[in-house]
Amino acid sequence: MKTWINIFWLGTKELRTVLSDLFVVGLIVYSFSVDVFLQATAISESVNNASIAIVDEDHSALSRSIANALYPPYFKEPELISAAEVDDAMDQDRFMFVITIPPKFEQDVRQSRQPSLQIDIDATAVTQASLGNSYIQSIVNKEVNHFVNRSDATASYPVTLVVRRAFNPNGTGMWFGAINALLNQITMLTIILTGAALLREREHGTIEHLLVMPLTSFQIALSKVWANGLIILVAFSISMWFVVESLLDVPITGSRLLLLSGTTIYLFTAAAIGIFLGTIARTMAQFALLLMMVIIPMMLLSGGLTPIESQPEIIQPVTWFLPSRHYMAFAQAVVFRGADISIVWPQLLAITGLGSVFFIASLALFRKSIATEK
Repeated sequence: MKTWINIFWLGTKELRTVLSDLFVVGLIVYSFSVDVFLQATAISESVNNASIAIVDEDHSALSRSIANALYPPYFKEPELISAAEVDDAMDQDRFMFVITIPPKFEQDVRQSRQPSLQIDIDATAVTQASLGNSYIQSIVNKEVNHFVNRSDATASYPVTLVVRRAFNPNGTGMWFGAINALLNQITMLTIILTGAALLREREHGTIEHLLVMPLTSFQIALSKVWANGLIILVAFSISMWFVVESLLDVPITGSRLLLLSGTTIYLFTAAAIGIFLGTIARTMAQFALLLMMVIIPMMLLSGGLTPIESQPEIIQPVTWFLPSRHYMAFAQAVVFRGADISIVWPQLLAITGLGSVFFIASLALFRKSIATEK
């Protein structure tokens, strides 16, 4: 019983230390509010007001109908330019797309010669360029088919494909961006806070005071884990309700209690990693370098930015040792698919196992690292 009382009071000391630092409090508030919102909405899901120009060398009814079909909000009003202006206009970033309609285009269409259109694309904005190219091809094909058939009738096929999207009917990418942003904030801030807390004690010389008291490494480490984890859990809960559900309008299909429980387990794992890095590093500078080596792979390989199956085959087995991968699979299953504990227990078990390994390793290195430093 005395062990848990010591852990409680050491944790409250850590809470007062963190909450009294206005810079840290501001960083947490910004990270779980503004930064989550910006990350979720930064990637555009569709072409919006893309600049476009047309080189019309045909001056026919068909070329004019193609130009008239390109309208806001997907594209800006098309500008007519000459073929000699294309290179300079693209170099000066005036247009993202330039469509060149060759001479006798309508005549060749009438005679079924299958003429070609040229589309010049500024692919510096990769997503917009790819989507815009698809939009333009679809629009041009639609206008040409309408011109040839003199109607909007479409061909009938013996097989009709009916597509139904499960869990995200509108294909809103912002939903996944919000969950990925929350994972990034949890991972980064939890590891930073717990590792920095240990190094702060060491640099101020208070860690030796704790070690000569009737305290164990387990009590010192666990107090920092629960205190910093509690701060991040409260910030996560508020961000989930206010930013994700209210502002971004992301529906939470599954159990919120299960989501918070799984997040608590992941916070323990992330905090254990922070303690582990704090025992390895001797200074804040070393700790910062270790953070870049650990946090960036955890974010990139979690499956939030790209599916695990799309990553290089040599990397995929490595991701099994990243708790962020298992938490991302857990969070997406609960939030989007409404999964219950009978489905996500393997992910929770993997997160718990990895967290236990890091925590035990931290305890093994804790006193040894202090003795080595002396």
